[in-house]
Amino acid sequence: MCAPRRSLRLFTSPFFSRRFCTRRAAGVWVLCAFNTAIHTGLMLRLHFCGPNVITHFFCEVPPLLLLSCSSTYVNSVMIVLADAFYGILNFLMTIVSYGFIISSILKMRTTEGKKKAFSTCSSHLIVVCMYYTAVFYAYISPVSSYSAEKSKLAGVLYTMLSPTLNPLIYTLRNKEVKAALRKLFPVFRN
Repeated sequence: MCAPRRSLRLFTSPFFSRRFCTRRAAGVWVLCAFNTAIHTGLMLRLHFCGPNVITHFFCEVPPLLLLSCSSTYVNSVMIVLADAFYGILNFLMTIVSYGFIISSILKMRTTEGKKKAFSTCSSHLIVVCMYYTAVFYAYISPVSSYSAEKSKLAGVLYTMLSPTLNPLIYTLRNKEVKAALRKLFPVFRN
């Protein structure tokens, strides 16, 4: 996220300037459009026959390839390459950003501050790991080993579970929310 220059010292880096953030957002949009155009073009050359029922919650490429009567080898290779590139690139960027965060936490002077920061960071990191595990499982696998049921489960995990857990984790760290939950559920008063 981009922050104003006057906020925390962590955000005074040139990586958080408005210009850099705008370029980064535009770059993401261009990469996504390029990736989509490649896969759409490759799908247009395929011939489809038989049942036109997609066994997934989303109109994903692997279930579509299963419906094709023609060779899907090029499509399969491009899917694995693109998913590996985007998945691994995003994962590495996330790991690098956590490296900077951990470095900043270690520079804190108080033990209490470090403890609180690591507590917040670790719970978020768990959600991030759950997300990447599900994404890698769903997308970085050959089409020949595609399982509709496993893909559906992975799809639910990365589209519903992670986005639901993230705000819940941060909400439960709020003192007012904790106090309200203790009033609502007397079991949690300890």
